[in-house]
Amino acid sequence: MGDTAAGCGSAPPELLLEAEVRLLECKVCFERFGARQQRRPRNLPCGHVLCLACVAALAHPRSLALECPFCRRACRACDTSDCLPVLHLLELLGAPGPPGLAAPAAAPRALACHQAFGGWGTLVNPTGLALCPETGRVVVVHDGRRRVKVFDSGGGVCAHQFGEKGHAAQDVRYALDVAVTSDCHVVVTDAGDRSVKVFDFLGQVRLVIGGQFSLPWGVEATPQNGVLVTDAEAGSLHLVEADFPEGVLRRNERLHAHLCSPRGVAVSWLSGAIAVLEHPLSPGTRPCSTRVKVFSADMQLLSQVDTFGLSLFFPSPITVSAVTFDRLGNVIVADTSGPAILCLGKPEDFPVLKPVVTQGLAHPVALAFTKENSLLVLDTASHSVKVYKVNQG
Repeated sequence: MGDTAAGCGSAPPELLLEAEVRLLECKVCFERFGARQQRRPRNLPCGHVLCLACVAALAHPRSLALECPFCRRACRACDTSDCLPVLHLLELLGAPGPPGLAAPAAAPRALACHQAFGGWGTLVNPTGLALCPETGRVVVVHDGRRRVKVFDSGGGVCAHQFGEKGHAAQDVRYALDVAVTSDCHVVVTDAGDRSVKVFDFLGQVRLVIGGQFSLPWGVEATPQNGVLVTDAEAGSLHLVEADFPEGVLRRNERLHAHLCSPRGVAVSWLSGAIAVLEHPLSPGTRPCSTRVKVFSADMQLLSQVDTFGLSLFFPSPITVSAVTFDRLGNVIVADTSGPAILCLGKPEDFPVLKPVVTQGLAHPVALAFTKENSLLVLDTASHSVKVYKVNQG
């Protein structure tokens, strides 16, 4: 009797091996199932099981239609569901994740709004937001007479403004985005004359880079005092290096030349990873989705996720309007459909998809984290900057 009980309590090694090969492995990509999103087992209506990544790969990007690769029965990606028996078996066997895959970093907790500043009259249809890494001052570009507003690091009081609206070479015609370098220079992408303009904090023009971009859009400063610029029309990502105090352009290197209408760009100061927000166009030239791509510091693609991929396990559509990294290296995005702020996790765990802000927003278009890991959200509908922190109460 004791021997029988002992035999029931532990599975023979050959049975575990058989389960591993026949039950715990996707028969399309031959990767092991797991509880995490990309390897999560999904039931097709015909009863066959694929991992979520293969469902996404086989489905049509717009209609979501797919055929079972085994029996050819037609269905839609949104008709699939979690395969609970496989998930329970994974849990029963104490199945670890795929070899070499680290546990996901802790996503930020839900945040509460502690402060808002700006407002109509102070900011007019703002488009870009940046933090000075040295002083903590907040810089916003908008459609007012003076395009660049500088707020102090404390109460959100406007300390300075510059960048006259006009047609001179040093004027800002239509600002799309802004960044602040480590040596406290303000970099603005200007769609009006398709240039990148660099100012000091007194508003003096230090450098105008014209004639080198088709439509410069997103801009972000790197820890090495370089500047990343997306060219939405050319489909490229550039690294600009310059002697900003002297106003001398050293280099404009194209890091990637095959992006789909790239706009927002962000860099992780923890790992050097680069996130790019794409807006792929349909044949009718109307935006049909958004896509976040994350590259390593040497521009190797680490992961990507688009509107369709997110729709497989999130109940409402997501339209990403901005991207940034928090201090732990998590990818954070703004969603204008929600509207909400979402954490996608680290690139190797894409996507975790945890909401961190779900209330109080109308149309978020830009994000930035402070050194204290507070989140700044630029809400263009309310013409204001909102400061979110972990609610200690």
